Amino acid sequence: MTNLLYQVSKYLIIILMAFYTLQSYTVFRKKDDESRQYLFLRQNMLMFFIHFVGYALIYLQLGEFEVILFYGAQVLYFVLTLVLFRIFYPLASRLLVNNMCMLLCIGFIMIGRLDYDECRKQFVIAVAATVIAFLIPVIIRKLRFITKMYYIYTLLGIGMLGLVAVAARTTYGAKLSISIGGFTFQPSEFVKIIYVFAIAGLLTHARDFRRLAVATALAAAHVLILVVSKDLGSAVIFFMTYLVMLFIATKNPFYTLAGLLAGGAGGVGAYFLFSHVRVRVQAWQDPFADYQQTGYQTAQALFSIAAGGWFGTGLFQGSPTAIPIVEQDMMFAAIAEELGSVFGICLILVCMSCFIMFINIGMQLTNRYYRLVAVGLGTTYGVQVFLTIGGTIKLIPLTGVTLPLVSYGGSSVLSTIIMFSIVQGLYMLRNDEEVSREEKEAARIAEERRQLYGPYGYPPQNTGYYGPNGTAPQNTGYYGPNGTAPQNTGYYGPNGTAPQNASYYGPGDTFGTTQQHTKKDSAKSRSSFFGRKKKKKT
Repeated sequence: MTNLLYQVSKYLIIILMAFYTLQSYTVFRKKDDESRQYLFLRQNMLMFFIHFVGYALIYLQLGEFEVILFYGAQVLYFVLTLVLFRIFYPLASRLLVNNMCMLLCIGFIMIGRLDYDECRKQFVIAVAATVIAFLIPVIIRKLRFITKMYYIYTLLGIGMLGLVAVAARTTYGAKLSISIGGFTFQPSEFVKIIYVFAIAGLLTHARDFRRLAVATALAAAHVLILVVSKDLGSAVIFFMTYLVMLFIATKNPFYTLAGLLAGGAGGVGAYFLFSHVRVRVQAWQDPFADYQQTGYQTAQALFSIAAGGWFGTGLFQGSPTAIPIVEQDMMFAAIAEELGSVFGICLILVCMSCFIMFINIGMQLTNRYYRLVAVGLGTTYGVQVFLTIGGTIKLIPLTGVTLPLVSYGGSSVLSTIIMFSIVQGLYMLRNDEEVSREEKEAARIAEERRQLYGPYGYPPQNTGYYGPNGTAPQNTGYYGPNGTAPQNTGYYGPNGTAPQNASYYGPGDTFGTTQQHTKKDSAKSRSSFFGRKKKKKT
């Protein structure tokens, strides 16, 4: 019976995830707010169903009442996050909030399945990060002076990476983390954000080639320090982020091409300079050549993905723990094994939805600095997702980076939630710009109407058609000031009668004569209508 529940649950989770992913892209076609709100609500319900099914299976496996309490704490966290964001930031992107919660939900399920104690730590860090995230949009919208501190960001980023290169402990051949007071964190995760703000400021003010060269040199300093620290995964992220931001700032493909060539040359140099880089490249080329040593992690990940197939083995029905460091570097392999490749594809599409939103928000911002920040953060997120999934499926060599919001890692979760919150602040800035543009357009239209029609909505006196009382002015040539024809029309006099020189009507509306000095009956005698009368002889 229990095995049947596991089998049914995996199909249910896949179906719910597929519907959620479909909603993430359907929202772009919705035009009215009411339809979008119903769609976001459906996404929330689907997420809570997936979360419930996942933790029901974890409870069946562990059988501890603490799992129910932990599940309730997570539900409360998701509800408060969704509701409070909507209350305090009604202009925030609901899609980004939903996707962030969905990715965290998947992470809590998989980490709870792999290592329950690590999941509790991850949850505490996520709660603390979300509390910080609620303050960031206010800072972005109110404190505009942060756009002018780019040199401070540059020095701070280089300083933190330099500290890592000197004082960090070595993990799997690379200097990554620093321990302070019992807490271990990776400074490079936070420097990614600082780096984007620094490069955005440098490129915003790079009006000539000299300043552009300075920006490039400072960006290269970050990357070189990471290379010296042998943190090549972060080095690739920093490098690709700079190239994309450089192209957006200059719109010059030559710079991007030159950067790609330089990056390729740097990769070749790293292969010959660093032994652990050669090991990873060799393991990528043929992981089964040294299956027991260098190729073991990659080979086990491939075995897991193959064992899961399209629909997975079900939670707790596979063996993802056989993969070394699975909860950090190889989380996608664990997901593909137990939840299936269909679920894995949906997960990739949800991550792509976040990336599209990041870039879309950035490209619609009119402020050059904020546009570069949004695009830079979006590129950082997208490249990191590509590196971790690409390394897992053997598309590229392993780089040792985590899957944002899904893999275990306190520093990664904290920095990614902050990143999402910064983009939310920029999204609200974009909405502020739209409101400002609408107000300016309304003011422009009102001013045009005032110039055309006057302050009371009537046409002004200089239109040439109607005067201030709605009648035609005297110079129209048709009607006088009282609605009658002027005296010089040749047809009607000032009182509506024919003028005296008319050839048809006299001043008394009677049949007129050609000239007043003729005799009384001369007109009739010469009229074409009455014929000619004989004159009496005297």
